[in-house]
Amino acid sequence: MGQSSSKAREVAEWIVRTLRDRGHVAYFAGGCVRDELLGLTPKDYDVATDARPDAIAGLFPRTAHVGAAFGVMLVRHDGVTVEVATFRADGEYSDRRRPDEITFSDEVADAKRRDFTVNALFLDPLKPLSDSGRVIDHVGGVADLRAKVLRAVGDADQRLREDDLRALRAVRLSTRLGFAIDMATQDAIRRHAGELSGISRERIGDEVRLMLEHASRGKAMQTLAALGLDEPTFERPARGDVKADLLARLRSPPVHEESGVVAGALAAALLDREGPALAAHGPEGDGRRLEVLRDTRRALCLSNEERDDCMAILRLVAELRETWSTLPVARQKRAAASRGFFWSLEIVRAADGVSAAAIDRLVGELAGSNGGLAPQPLVTGDDLVAAGMSPGPAFRSILERVYDEQLEGRIKTSADGLALARELHRPPGV
Repeated sequence: MGQSSSKAREVAEWIVRTLRDRGHVAYFAGGCVRDELLGLTPKDYDVATDARPDAIAGLFPRTAHVGAAFGVMLVRHDGVTVEVATFRADGEYSDRRRPDEITFSDEVADAKRRDFTVNALFLDPLKPLSDSGRVIDHVGGVADLRAKVLRAVGDADQRLREDDLRALRAVRLSTRLGFAIDMATQDAIRRHAGELSGISRERIGDEVRLMLEHASRGKAMQTLAALGLDEPTFERPARGDVKADLLARLRSPPVHEESGVVAGALAAALLDREGPALAAHGPEGDGRRLEVLRDTRRALCLSNEERDDCMAILRLVAELRETWSTLPVARQKRAAASRGFFWSLEIVRAADGVSAAAIDRLVGELAGSNGGLAPQPLVTGDDLVAAGMSPGPAFRSILERVYDEQLEGRIKTSADGLALARELHRPPGV
């Protein structure tokens, strides 16, 4: 979001104070209240108020109508954007995503139309911490926070019918917070699990990404399976029970590998679902991987990059498990320096720590030999042109061969590299 949590809170509090000064009711609402009460740092802040959208637009100079029909406005101030929503009651959800109509209402109705009790709390930021009226609870959310229970507001079946994606949100939120889902909500999720087919695959994919990015990813996939959501989510039956063993054992990545966490965690999740055949080496394994990733791309709306990264990780897992020790040094170095190697090795480590430790040692040795894992090439395409060679399709294979020889330590100077390049470029019979 590009804004610090403390600054976002200051701006949200300023919005509440401004609304109050004009005679309106206004509170912090939703997830930011839940997180503050749990001692967590909210990623953003939302404000709920009895002010209508036109009144909000009149009070704040920089606003955007992102959902004015539903009473939702964005207020921008001092580089921070805060969502400000009018208290409302919702009508029927005929599309299972958003209400057909809304009625502007009060805070009680607004709390009762929300998904889970812990998300239906309001907080008055202008009152001191010691004030018993600082938290406004109309649905029993405070008690559920204390008990670490995730419970649907009101009738669980109705909440699920309104938006089937709430089933996935229940899994994500409960596992991330370490909460138990209460039995009535669990039963409603199981009854409605198959209805995920009515949800856009983009929304499902976004929820799965959020699960995979978090350290609770293994528990999240186990809970999906336990609640009957695994197959509707992936649109593909699992081969046996989904225990998410590999996924649960993945370690937290270093900062420079965090960007690849979705592809790495997804690769582990697919191995948990599909079994060892997905990590088979050779054409048969590649065929299975292509089939699984084709289905997964459709089910989760993966980007081309996510699909390709996941495929590369799965192929590397197969290579590390079956042929790593027999590969030439150049191939080992290329693999160790490649995108996704960290996650491939972490998956191997989750399955076999001894093998992973041996690979770690070898990679350390490779990093200390012949310029390291990925030294700058001694010979480039510009060097070949400067040496009088005509560019063409053969350039790539020539440069790769020269670089392999450099990685192996058989070529140590640019002159030696150019000599090999000239030999490779020489037409047959010359």
